[in-house]
Amino acid sequence: QVQLVESGGGLVQAGGSLRLSCAASGSISNMNAMAWYRQAPGKQRDMVAITRGGMIIYADSVKGRFTISRDNANNTMYLRMDSLKPEDTAVYYCAAARQYPVFNYWGQGTQVTVSS
Repeated sequence: QVQLVESGGGLVQAGGSLRLSCAASGSISNMNAMAWYRQAPGKQRDMVAITRGGMIIYADSVKGRFTISRDNANNTMYLRMDSLKPEDTAVYYCAAARQYPVFNYWGQGTQVTVSS
């Protein structure tokens, strides 16, 4: 069983940056995909970025602004967010999949609020 804990959220002004971290209680090296999702109030949970093997996929809305990375040695995944916009405001969740596309493990979420 793997537990995921997100951190790094907070309040930032538009144009600012944040780096989210997702720390795993166990090894993530055998997770063949990891991802960041987000959910804004009253909206569905949407994919932000996925890293799977050598492939990375970003939602169109964050391309060129967000960067996903994973550090298997330290069982941690990151999401660097630059040029933040008010529409990026959401709860951000990390997820891990033993066998993509099923994400078996989810964190509790971290709030990101971008003020205009």
